[in-house]
Amino acid sequence: MAVSYDSPAILKDFANRHKIEFPLVADPESKIISSFGVFNSQATGMTKGMAHPGFYFIDAAGVIREKYFETNYTDRFTANNVIGKLFPELTEEVRRDVDAPHLKLTLEQSDATATLGSRVTLTAEVELPAGVHVYAPGVTGYKPIQLMLQPTAEVEAAPAVFPKPISLFLPAIKETVPVFEGKFRISQDVTVNIPKGPNGAPALPTSEKTLSIAGELKYQACDATVCYPPTSVPVKWDLRVQPLDLQRSPEDIRHK
Repeated sequence: MAVSYDSPAILKDFANRHKIEFPLVADPESKIISSFGVFNSQATGMTKGMAHPGFYFIDAAGVIREKYFETNYTDRFTANNVIGKLFPELTEEVRRDVDAPHLKLTLEQSDATATLGSRVTLTAEVELPAGVHVYAPGVTGYKPIQLMLQPTAEVEAAPAVFPKPISLFLPAIKETVPVFEGKFRISQDVTVNIPKGPNGAPALPTSEKTLSIAGELKYQACDATVCYPPTSVPVKWDLRVQPLDLQRSPEDIRHK
């Protein structure tokens, strides 16, 4: 369900235009918004009373288990992004296998389509053969696995997130090192930036475009007897970016 400071009439108009079927709750006096501590005190004019946009995950007993909010009003988690963080096994909006030596690599993304300001999760799922490992970030003296995105003005990338590594003892040199084995995921959130015009004001596009987010997966695979040469595999995710919906509700029901 979603809660906003809009009136029932505005929510009904918005739901009809976007074919929304889940419940939209009107909170015109911002009582629910305030009770959750997300009232935007800086909003003025027709936006007065609105919330900082975000998600709460509430369990069947009514207990808040997780929350997802951005500090910038224009940046927003997508619903698929949040679901993927809570239930990683459901993040199969887009999947694509990539040829990679010594392992199986599948690229995933939480959303195929997003809007300006959306936060989308990109994922590299790695599956290693039995007896093969790669070194985890933080290792000393070895080449760790890295997911590196190419810098671009169109998106802002958060740090890559790795699972907890396991400790592997190397008998030949009597050393214990952090590694990954089997199947694991590396995820990285990217936020689609709102472009700026020559005077610094937002330059909002009016048509859909496809944004390619490229990078590389760097690693060195090893087994019990040999470490293979370090490898770099190109990776790329394509994201369709739709223009913002700037259509307002009919004048007679708008915020004053």
